[in-house]
Amino acid sequence: MSLRVGLTGGLASGKSTVAQMFAGRGAYVLYADKVGHELMEPGQPVYDEIIKLFGESIVSSDKSINRAKLAEIAFGSGRIEELNRIVHPGVAARLEQWIEEMSEFDPRGVLIFEAALILEAGMGKHFDKLIVVNSNPEQKLERFAKRTLGTGLDDEPERAKALSQAERRIGAQLSDQEKIAAADYVIDNSGELSQTERQVHRIYKELQQLAAGRRLHSPV
Repeated sequence: MSLRVGLTGGLASGKSTVAQMFAGRGAYVLYADKVGHELMEPGQPVYDEIIKLFGESIVSSDKSINRAKLAEIAFGSGRIEELNRIVHPGVAARLEQWIEEMSEFDPRGVLIFEAALILEAGMGKHFDKLIVVNSNPEQKLERFAKRTLGTGLDDEPERAKALSQAERRIGAQLSDQEKIAAADYVIDNSGELSQTERQVHRIYKELQQLAAGRRLHSPV
């Protein structure tokens, strides 16, 4: 059985960037957002459930779900738990399938699942180790605003709206302190990327050693 690692952190903490760093070193990475997007495609059971619950206003002209509109409704009206109850079981099932497939492919590999709500969704039991990515609150808000607005950062009303969205999303997650308390490793992503790279390098070496020392058919 491969070494199963959860990678989580607060909103815009840099989880995906860190996951890519691990992937560049040879880890196998599954991104929860990508799985969630696939589950929301037309024809998938989750697609119909979401539209039934949140209405046709979230459907784009090409029949895809407008995820930005869905997020605005879910977070803005305090209905994020309803959305999570629909999506999380499908994500967990896909994770289990992926772990099984990858463990057969590379029994000594390092499998990393990157997701914002590992702890909130009660998915910690799937993993042997948990990594939490952390950065200071101001950085997270700025990163979210930049990611949301792109070149429109100078538009003050839109910037204020983006920051308000960020605060609502942060409020729906466990605090940084709670995440860190549950972590086996903490990566500080507040500094230069080179500093983050060094932390990733050190942790990945440890994970490789743990994976190499596991029995080929250890129980799940």
